[in-house]
Amino acid sequence: MGNIMSDIKNKILEIYPDAQFSEGETLLVTVAQEKDWYPFAKALKETPGLEFDVLTAVVGMDWVESLGVVYYLTSTSRNWEVISVKVSVSDRKDPMIHSVTDLWKVANFQEREVYDFYGIKFINHPDMRRFFLRNDWKGHPLRKDYDANPELNPIPKDDEKNEDDTVSYVEDKDGKVKKVPGKVFEEDEYVVNIGPQHPSTHGVMRFRASVDGETVKKVDVVSGYIHRGIEKLSENLTYPQILHFTDRMDYMSAHQNRHCLCMCIEKAMGVEVPRRAQVIRTMMDELMRISSHLLSFGCTAMDLGATTAFFYGFREREMVLDIFEKTCGARMSMNYNVIGGVIADLHPDFQKDVKELIRIMPDRLKEYHKVFSNNLIAKNRLKNVGHLSKEDAINYAITGPSGRGSNWSCDCRKKHPYAVYAELDFEEVLETGCDSYARYMVRMKEIEQSCKILAQLVDNIPEGEIRAQIPKIIKLPAGNWYQQVEASRGTFGVYIESTGDKTPFRVHFQSPCFNLVGVMNLTCTGYMIADLITIGAALDFVIPDIDR
Repeated sequence: MGNIMSDIKNKILEIYPDAQFSEGETLLVTVAQEKDWYPFAKALKETPGLEFDVLTAVVGMDWVESLGVVYYLTSTSRNWEVISVKVSVSDRKDPMIHSVTDLWKVANFQEREVYDFYGIKFINHPDMRRFFLRNDWKGHPLRKDYDANPELNPIPKDDEKNEDDTVSYVEDKDGKVKKVPGKVFEEDEYVVNIGPQHPSTHGVMRFRASVDGETVKKVDVVSGYIHRGIEKLSENLTYPQILHFTDRMDYMSAHQNRHCLCMCIEKAMGVEVPRRAQVIRTMMDELMRISSHLLSFGCTAMDLGATTAFFYGFREREMVLDIFEKTCGARMSMNYNVIGGVIADLHPDFQKDVKELIRIMPDRLKEYHKVFSNNLIAKNRLKNVGHLSKEDAINYAITGPSGRGSNWSCDCRKKHPYAVYAELDFEEVLETGCDSYARYMVRMKEIEQSCKILAQLVDNIPEGEIRAQIPKIIKLPAGNWYQQVEASRGTFGVYIESTGDKTPFRVHFQSPCFNLVGVMNLTCTGYMIADLITIGAALDFVIPDIDR
């Protein structure tokens, strides 16, 4: 690790001699001046030998004396090595940082989120609107000086107006930044509203689609209808108290999300999780993946009108939920992983039930393919619909089954193995179709691989403790940490910054669904309005994972 870090450090100094480095994580942390940030970012992406082609996370920060962003960058050509770059500005009244949207398209929504919650304006960003909160919301809630007193800062209760006004902060050749007004839709465009109360948006999400006849010209994503302020709430809670939030984001990745948060805290504490707990966590993650993909199969079928297939998927999913219920006491929000391991040992029926599940799944998958996957109508609705190239998948950081449906090898279990994944024999499923059908088929085949993983572990669960001994009051050392796992819909990340107190200074959840909804405009443009529903189903985003 040291030699690899030294190599990256030397290459960074070649392109940016003024770079500063700080220790604290197992990865390289670089501090860049804002005035140097954009050319430095461009060089990080384009310089041979570095080529950080994936913008993994964008974390807004308020360090009290300054505002800024922590960027996590991944180089797929360098064996998926990750670095972080800190960029800050001291101007709290009118903070500005150069946008990297033209370098990494995923930065579009990510930077809008930072602007929404911190008020940092991104220079040359094409659409500097709020993302989660109303345009008339006063203040930026994740700033440390935000006053949440409802008497001083009342929450608007009247209906929000449909405003197509937007703004960009454009830098001219002399370095001066000018405010340039813009429009989301032109006055003569015909805009169709889909959601937020629409069953096929898979939650309280709203899409405004400009159409020409029945052909989609543009999709504007409008979020924030169920925003719960999880990251703000976490700043006033202890580390054990924030664990339950992860089960309630993407509730079909509950085990994996909570696993990630626990691992991030354990990494900071230097806790070694017992072997039995590691195996149990891995098995629960794969059962969660099967449950999620079965739900996705059923909902995709339902969105196309295939109700029989919907019930087929739910039939087997009930078996998984029964397994969860016996051990965890719940079927959805399991609250099972805890810091140091798991909260309770396995139910006596666990091995028997898992064996029965993996016994029947091959035949059930054949049934699914017979009734839906090979159905002519399903193929016509899914194939060659919602094109997402491999290059765009990387540019928009579309991981999980949707990224692998574009033939992008991006499985976190393979790239950054955790728990016991490095010891297991399983394949990363890739499809070359780059369409909705390819994304659907990746999920079907991943169910097979999850069963393969479970078969290797079910008779090899070691005896021993289910959790490590940890202090009653948990205080992480001062510093920051980032952890990733392969959740059901892609790479889920957790960022924690600590000042040494029992409550975190900052917690950020980098959800895969936030990136997935970011390609709705790209994947829907040029297709029929009815295809928008199909494309959304195949991307398989879960709204609470976006609207955190």
